Amino acid sequence: MKKNNKRKIDKGKGKKTFDVGKVREDFPILKRKIYDKKLVYLDNAATSQKPKQVIKAIVDYYEKHNANIHRGVHTLSEEATVVVEKAREKVAGFIGVKNTKEVIFVRNASEAINLVMYSWAREKIGERDAVIVTEAEHHANLVTWQEFCKETGAELRIVKTDKEGMIQYDGVSKNKENGVVMGSLESLLDERVKLVAVTQVSNLLGNIFDIARMVKMVRKKSKLAKVLVDGSQSVPHMKVDVLKMGIDFLVFSAHKMLGPTGMGVLWGKEELLNEARPFLFGGDMISEVKLEGAKWNELPWKFEAGTPNMAGIVGLGAAVDYLSSLGMDRVREHEKGLMKYGLEKFEELENQGIVEIYGTRDLSKRGGILTFNVKGVHAHDVAQVLDREGIAVRSGQHCAQPLTERLGQMAMVRASVYIYNTREEIDYLIEKIGEVLKVFKI
Repeated sequence: MKKNNKRKIDKGKGKKTFDVGKVREDFPILKRKIYDKKLVYLDNAATSQKPKQVIKAIVDYYEKHNANIHRGVHTLSEEATVVVEKAREKVAGFIGVKNTKEVIFVRNASEAINLVMYSWAREKIGERDAVIVTEAEHHANLVTWQEFCKETGAELRIVKTDKEGMIQYDGVSKNKENGVVMGSLESLLDERVKLVAVTQVSNLLGNIFDIARMVKMVRKKSKLAKVLVDGSQSVPHMKVDVLKMGIDFLVFSAHKMLGPTGMGVLWGKEELLNEARPFLFGGDMISEVKLEGAKWNELPWKFEAGTPNMAGIVGLGAAVDYLSSLGMDRVREHEKGLMKYGLEKFEELENQGIVEIYGTRDLSKRGGILTFNVKGVHAHDVAQVLDREGIAVRSGQHCAQPLTERLGQMAMVRASVYIYNTREEIDYLIEKIGEVLKVFKI
């Protein structure tokens, strides 16, 4: 597989970009058509497509190495264990970690957040404490902590966003809105706060939040608070180093970073994971079982009950290989280039009164997501017309209803790019927005 990556991907030293044409050759699905139109896939924030290297790695596992891990001394079991643990090493390195005990395999980012909630937070956070989230969170990182606070009596505090959907670090007083405690991050922090759970990149708008600034504020004003980062929209698109960030937990999903569905990762500091209770009980998460009780396995297996998704783990490892061969700095530069081009084109439409664009215009603070509405047309109608032209975009509230409503909208269209998208595809999107105007006679 590595040999194939070298053949397909230009890894020239010092280059800021990669050969998108060669990258596209690795994605079989991009060759298909939708309604006899060439597929233009712009729904990457929901899930990414899979390169043949990842597909091959999964097939290869099933054809040559399939067996249950950690439980057998026969050859297939030992081989399967090796490839799974090798993938864990790759994932650890990808996020800047040497200690593989801190990498826990789960189904997705949502499960990872719930693991932290059930296993760690229930042991450490009580009714006199507080949890902070932001108005920009995906529902997975909002509803989980809403329910936790309802059950435990802890206070939920929410960082407000501005008119561009950027979270407000300071300058806004703490107050109550509809019974919810809200304000700037600075105004909400005190010694009662035991957890700050925030996204690094908004899945609705692509806005990038300053985690380093947030961590510094948290450590200064709430010394016992831990920081959980939802990296679902950051880990696939930019270099993420948890040690440099200074955070305590990171969650992300494989399917948004070229990997298979049903695979996710929780990274947590070893000392925090050691003091947390197991999330699920069953095989492999135990070291000893007697009729009167059991002792838990060591990390990371303490949190990996039952037979894991071995093929999914292998696929995630192959996805890490693929992205690493491109270089995450170059992945980020590619997306910034597409967003600069896309925003310029969309601003032309905005100036004509055709569309409305949401999110920051500062490219240094924006990921590869372009969220918009065609004036006078519902987002779902726009998406359906574009689908007939072969363009896949997402429409709705994008699992971020509070932020959608804060921006005064009921639904939005989201076009999200990745490593295989091109300027020509953005041009095609712009062109077919014209088709939307024709259909609805605007």
